[in-house]
Amino acid sequence: MKRFTSCFVTVIAGCFGIAASACENPTMVSIPDGKTSTMDQLLQAQAEVKTYMTAMEEYLACLNEELEAGGEEAPAEFKSLMVTRHNTAVSEMESVASAFNVQVQAYKAANPQPAAN
Repeated sequence: MKRFTSCFVTVIAGCFGIAASACENPTMVSIPDGKTSTMDQLLQAQAEVKTYMTAMEEYLACLNEELEAGGEEAPAEFKSLMVTRHNTAVSEMESVASAFNVQVQAYKAANPQPAAN
């Protein structure tokens, strides 16, 4: 079914001069377990999350450009697919941010700071 949907979208996009594969969804980042991670590992993950978020913003901009390029004449299926891709990407970004924050809290709980005098 996925193959059929992909072919269908490619055909629709081709009809409107849009490259359906022009927008590359960034690779998901790996977030270490905060309970067992070192500060260096969390800082590395933070840098990767920031890079991922920047790439996802570019991906969202690309999706918007493709949708606009389709114009008002674009089939409803194409518009729906582009909106779904956009919404899925936003949800994924929120999940990554949340997962990272959970692991930061787990790190803090596992590595309490000494009380200041």
